[in-house]
Amino acid sequence: MRVGLISDIHANLPALEAVLESMPDDLDGLVCAGDIVGYSAWPTACVDRIRETCDVVVQGNHDRDVRNPDSYVQNEMAHTGLQYAKSQLSTEQLSWLSELPASTHAFDDRIYVVHGHPENVDRYVSKGMFTAVATYMSEATQILALGHTHKQAAVNMAKFSRHGWVVNPGSVGQPRDGNPTAAYAIVDLEIPAVELHRAEYPIAEVKRAHDDVGLPLKSAKRLEKGE
Repeated sequence: MRVGLISDIHANLPALEAVLESMPDDLDGLVCAGDIVGYSAWPTACVDRIRETCDVVVQGNHDRDVRNPDSYVQNEMAHTGLQYAKSQLSTEQLSWLSELPASTHAFDDRIYVVHGHPENVDRYVSKGMFTAVATYMSEATQILALGHTHKQAAVNMAKFSRHGWVVNPGSVGQPRDGNPTAAYAIVDLEIPAVELHRAEYPIAEVKRAHDDVGLPLKSAKRLEKGE
């Protein structure tokens, strides 16, 4: 069974469409590790696309806090992006985001999905912490999938005499690992094995959209450097 992993779309529809187009047609499922909205210009379209295409979705901090943008008032880019998302999303879409689980097990418990840390969903989990969070994997779990850092990484726990993998597929809509291309991963639950992938998308289109709707231009310009 092969499953696609995505995370941190942040309302960047061109990046999301590029990733979906780049993925193989024969995948058995698609998992989203949260943060569908925030920062960029297509919150409603991204919510719709995730609902259409993903079999498993957990709640990111932006998904949870979109009803209360002022909780990010000290971060202009995040604050403005959430204000815009709240103004655009329907009541039904806002309810759907608010009802997403913070974490979930899927595919017969073989994938455990959480946005950040298993015990503190807002905590950033860097690659150096993967061996520690692997302790939250049950014997049935082959993949612990998480996001939040916007940095693509995967570690095979066999290197530490454990089973399975910890995987951050990276960010679709706002990579912060120095690579501006949209990030995703594909996992094989039978082996198990992990493939990390990137997809080109038109960043100039995102910059124009930010200007058109009045979002901070620096939210789009940072995409050019993957930061």
